[in-house]
This record gives sequence, structure tokens and C-alpha cells, in this order.
Amino acid sequence: MRKKPGNDVYVALIVAVVQVVLSQGAAWGQRGYREPLDSLAYVLLLVGPVAILARRKFPVISTVVTLLATYAFVVGGYPYGPVFLAPIFMLWSLILGGRRLIAWILSGVTLAVFVIYASLGGDHGLWAFHTLAITAFILLFMVIGELVRIRSERRAEHQRVVEEESRRQASEERLTMAQELHDVLAHNISLIHVQASTALHLMDEQPEQARTALTTIKSASKEVLGEMRSVLNVLREGAPRSPTAGLDRLDELVTRSGLDVTLKHVGSRPLPPQLERAAYRIIQEALTNAARHAPGSRVTVRLEYGTSELGVLISDTGATKPAVLAEAGSGNGIPGMRERASALGGTLTAGPVGNGFQVEAKLPFPEETS
Repeated sequence: MRKKPGNDVYVALIVAVVQVVLSQGAAWGQRGYREPLDSLAYVLLLVGPVAILARRKFPVISTVVTLLATYAFVVGGYPYGPVFLAPIFMLWSLILGGRRLIAWILSGVTLAVFVIYASLGGDHGLWAFHTLAITAFILLFMVIGELVRIRSERRAEHQRVVEEESRRQASEERLTMAQELHDVLAHNISLIHVQASTALHLMDEQPEQARTALTTIKSASKEVLGEMRSVLNVLREGAPRSPTAGLDRLDELVTRSGLDVTLKHVGSRPLPPQLERAAYRIIQEALTNAARHAPGSRVTVRLEYGTSELGVLISDTGATKPAVLAEAGSGNGIPGMRERASALGGTLTAGPVGNGFQVEAKLPFPEETS
């Protein structure tokens, strides 16, 4: 039984009271057929409850002792009834404790003992039937014990599956956070680097443009700190997760990029957070690549809200200035964008178009469930 050790004392006390008190009533009801209770009978009635206290350390031995006391009580001619409570509990404990074979062997031995007792003339007629009925009652509780065990195992298996699924989701969440941090850091640090290089180059000749670049650096550094706090807050227990980026912040992203960007929206509709975040990050990475490899270019960002998918197109006209960070970066930008699209069941293509470069993603809307 899945109980705390301290509960065994209460169980033993309850079983002892039930067996002793109710056996007195059974003795009164069976007077003339069974022997009245005497000192030996009371001792045998208390053997089972005492054995309950030792069932965790000696489960098989305590069950055997309980059954032997029960056999002696019945063979001694004492009244039927409450004496069977302790052996039922002990056999049930064996089943729930994983000792099913031993429990069924002992129940078979119990059946054999009662059948032999009845056949040898210990009881006749109704009493023989009564003996077999009591045995059937014990077997019924054995079956109930098996059903409880099966249900308990299924519950444990379900709990294990739930915990594994929770760990899997936690692992996926960590990967998502890592990707979020990568995208945030890559974009903002690249932007800071580009603007810092611009500021250094123009500081003497065009101080106003240098001031603009420094303002962009300040904004980008504040942005990266805010994004990191938003993502890392997920690690705090009970901290609610909110999308760290969405298309409502697209104008801010374009302003910070330092590029000549034209935004086009074709249609409009609400988007699920994961799709909106993926679209934002794809645009962010494409603008980062344009700032690295095509400074001075004109960039067009087009969002097309179709009936079944969101189309995202980012294209630039090619560099008109030397690329400050042309060789910088991890080389994971385009594969990362493609992974984001694939995770939603979409596609992403990227490659040169004329003098410039183009990134096109198709992100399907999730199917609505009724």
C-alpha cells in the first residue's frame, strides 16, 4: 500500500478494533454453531494487526504470520467474519507492493486450507458454503487489488509521460530562448558596430551625421538590454512569457537599422505570436545582413497577408558604400531564418537578384481548430 510508514500504526489500530469488537457480535450471532471467544481467540485476532506494523520491513513473513493466525482461528471453531480483514489487507499490500506472484500463491494456499477444512467435517452444509464464500470474498479483494495496481501503474506511467513532455517543452523553450538571444545580439551588436565605424569616420568631417550614428548606438544598446531582460526573465519561476518581438515594432526596427527602407503592407489580419515573432526575426536578420553587406542600399520590406499564409519579402538594391562588416558574422543568418520558417511549416529562399539580394519567406497560418 502507498501509505506513509506512520499511517501503519493507525491502520493496525483500526483493524484491531474492528476485528475484536465485530467478532464479539459475530460470536453472538453464531452461538450454537461456533465456539465463543476466549483468550486464545483474542490473541489470534490481534496477531494480524500487530503484523501490519512489520509489513514494510518483512512483507512476506508478516503476511504468512497473519494467514496462519487466521487459519488457526477458523480451525479452532471461532466465529467467521471480521477475522478476515487483516489477511485481506496484507494480501492487498503484497499486490500493490509488486509481490503479485507471492500474493496469489498465498491466496491459493488459503483457498486450499478452507476447502480441506470444510471437507474434513469442520463444517457441513451451509457452513461449508460459508467457508468457500469467505474464500471467494478474499479472492474478490485480490482482483480489486490487481485493478487498483493496474490503475496506479497507468497513473504513474501517465505522470512519467507528462514529466517527459514537460522536460521536452522546457528544452525546446531553452532552444527558442537561445535563438532569440542570438538574433537580438547579432542584429544589435552588428548595428552598433556599423554605426560606431560610421561615427568614427564622420566625426571630424560631418559631426551631425556622427551624432546621429551615436544616437542610433545608444538606442540599439538600450534595445539589446531590454530584449535580453525579456528573454532571461523566463528563467525566473512564475515569470510570464510575452513575445519579445512583434510586427508592431517594425517601424522602430527600420528606424534603428540606418538603412533607406520602404515598408509595404498588402492586406492585414491578426497573427499568432509564434508566426509574428518569426516574421519579425526574419526581417531583422535580413536588415542586419543588408547593413553588413550592402550599406547605402535601398531596401524594400513587403508583407503580404494571404488567405493561408504570410508572405515576407526583403530585397535591397546593392551596396553603394564599402561594407564595414562584410566578412563579419557567424554565417548562420540565412540558415537561422530558414529554420524559423521550417519550424512553422513554411519555406524561405535567399539569393542575389540583379545587383542586390533578396530574401523571401512564406509562413503558413496555423489551421484553426473548431
